[in-house]
Amino acid sequence: MLRSGYSSQAILRELSARRFSDAFDSAMEKQLVQSGADQSLIDALRSGTYQLSPSEMGAVKEKLVQQEKHAVSSAEQSREAEPLQQSAPAPAGSAPKASGVGTPGATYGLLKGDLIHMHQGSLSHFDDEVLEDKKFYVFFFSANWSPESRKFTPQLVEYYNRVAPQHPEFEVIFFSADRSRYGMETYIAQANMPWPAVEYDKLASKAAIQQNFVRGIPCLILIDANGRILSNSYGTEGNLGPEKVLADLDKVLNGNGGNAVAQRP
Repeated sequence: MLRSGYSSQAILRELSARRFSDAFDSAMEKQLVQSGADQSLIDALRSGTYQLSPSEMGAVKEKLVQQEKHAVSSAEQSREAEPLQQSAPAPAGSAPKASGVGTPGATYGLLKGDLIHMHQGSLSHFDDEVLEDKKFYVFFFSANWSPESRKFTPQLVEYYNRVAPQHPEFEVIFFSADRSRYGMETYIAQANMPWPAVEYDKLASKAAIQQNFVRGIPCLILIDANGRILSNSYGTEGNLGPEKVLADLDKVLNGNGGNAVAQRP
């Protein structure tokens, strides 16, 4: 929120209403100072005044677990109403290929006008015209409250920073599953996400994608420009892992005339 122009006093007022559920440690203090937090905010968080009690934190975590289970159940029940065309799973050892006929420019049309990005320390509107000629998109579904997501995100950032300069034909788009705008903005800032994200207030208009294709987070979905799904972290065999989608992306990029992508460490 600090990076988005909120003052320390505004954040304190927000905390008075919602309380603070994360652990306040040296890493978070450093991040807040770098984002422009004043000493009053640092002292208030350090004092524990706005911290949830252990029992309250336990209740929050249990609620999040139940919400994620409900989301998974809802996704499985609504698979028939697919908004995007799912391609058949790729044979082992081969580059994934799209099947069927998509709508030209469908993926760009889905995102146009709804993206933001981190620019000079704050979130601002993203000039999405640069996406119009992209051939491939990687939709990244994740949330700050998910330990698995926070663990995977640095791997995706490393991959993107290494591969994207060689292959400008693809882009990653972040779809937040956070419970608040503050959670989403904090996640983007702390993870140093170099890619655009769907603006928080616009996520509801994209809910059908998550409901139909995302069975858990973190999740990556590789989509071509025409809206056809080439790879998904969650396939017929269950959770294949986001690393599987990155491997499929490597094959797609290499199969379209790009330079060889270095092997991930």
